Amino acid sequence: MELLKRKEPSKLTERVLQFGEGNFLRGFVDWMIDKLNKEAGGDYGVVVVQPLAGGMASLINEQDGLYTLYLRGLLNGEKTEETDIIECITRAVNPYEDTDAFFECAKNPDLRFIVSNTTEAGIEYRKSDEDFNTTTFPGRLAMFMKERYNAGLGGFVFLPCELIDKNGDILKKCVLRYASDWDYGEDFINWVNEENYFTNTLVDRIVTGYPKETAMELGYLDNIIDTAEIFHLWVIEGDKRYSEEIPFHKAGLNVLWTDDVTPYKKRKVRILNGAHTMLVPAARLAGIETVKEAMDDELVYEFVRKGIFEEIIPTLDLPKDELEMFANDVIDRFKNPFIKHYLLSIALNSVSKFKVRNLPSLIGYMEKYKKEPACLVFSLAALIMFYKTNEANDDEDIVKFMKNASPSEILKREDYWGQELYMLLPSVENHIAMIEKVGIRDAMKTIIGA
Repeated sequence: MELLKRKEPSKLTERVLQFGEGNFLRGFVDWMIDKLNKEAGGDYGVVVVQPLAGGMASLINEQDGLYTLYLRGLLNGEKTEETDIIECITRAVNPYEDTDAFFECAKNPDLRFIVSNTTEAGIEYRKSDEDFNTTTFPGRLAMFMKERYNAGLGGFVFLPCELIDKNGDILKKCVLRYASDWDYGEDFINWVNEENYFTNTLVDRIVTGYPKETAMELGYLDNIIDTAEIFHLWVIEGDKRYSEEIPFHKAGLNVLWTDDVTPYKKRKVRILNGAHTMLVPAARLAGIETVKEAMDDELVYEFVRKGIFEEIIPTLDLPKDELEMFANDVIDRFKNPFIKHYLLSIALNSVSKFKVRNLPSLIGYMEKYKKEPACLVFSLAALIMFYKTNEANDDEDIVKFMKNASPSEILKREDYWGQELYMLLPSVENHIAMIEKVGIRDAMKTIIGA
């Protein structure tokens, strides 16, 4: 088979610089830009920068920036599959082999947007010399921006996709620290502050990468195939006037510009991540292995649905219809027949996850309604029982303590929960006694009223 290649050179204007060539950005941002180009008459070419010395720039260039993207999942409850050839990447640059090509991009007056996904550890300040090979991603970005400034050109709009709070604010702070360390001068610092715009973002799509089971179904050879779910969401905290410069809404994409990303992050953590953490211990105690299997189990499904719609959603501030729409999307995502998401992988560090994802909903519900949320408290009891098994995967000291401690001792651990949870002891002990007496499934039936 022939390698996937362009029939003629790309005519797209290079307006986007992308730090990162991995599965996520190619299955999320590049897919969106490709849709904008094809469905809304956009002219956005993407130059990909390889962020690490070992990367995929050569593979991308061998295919002229083209690759196949599979989208697979449930859409409005129906099994859906889509296949696209993504064409927005014009080239990839390996700055470790061709640093000049990287810095030359800074002199392109058409370049306007900078996207990144350098992992949660990528946006960091670490004191270093002004050396491309030894500094961090923000340090390299400061060097790149200095080239831009020296060329007398305007600044950029930054759309970082790293999964950290206030990713844009932190990135800007790191860039300015390097500028100070390296004596770039007050004029450059003013240029960074006045000519550049750093947004904070929230990204949401499961991108699973190279699909080995379908790779041979193509009529051509593609070494960088990517696979993602149907659902996508990009929330961008920033001035809406910038949305007209890259109008994803014209392609019908689920990109939301807002004054504050916090409620949407809370929605994702409480509903999507919280539902995962709520269902895992009980489902695993019932012998279920994957999220999809849990959603196919009528009892577990009703438990999760009740927990989301009756206990978690009432504690959130966004409009109820928005929250319920998001929750229904989450349930469809959990049912995705193409993704095998093992409960034990989600169960990693369940104590800290429960504290961040579930406890705010539990406490918020009690404060609002002056009673305990049945599903969330039951899930805490199931979590305690799960740690008595040999499947818990957490810090060694936590596993040892949880395995041997009583519910009373566990609920008193302020360092685990951020506060004492002793007020929940009667209910937690009752749930545990019920599970031990009749089994997890019959105990769960009492919670959902089955």
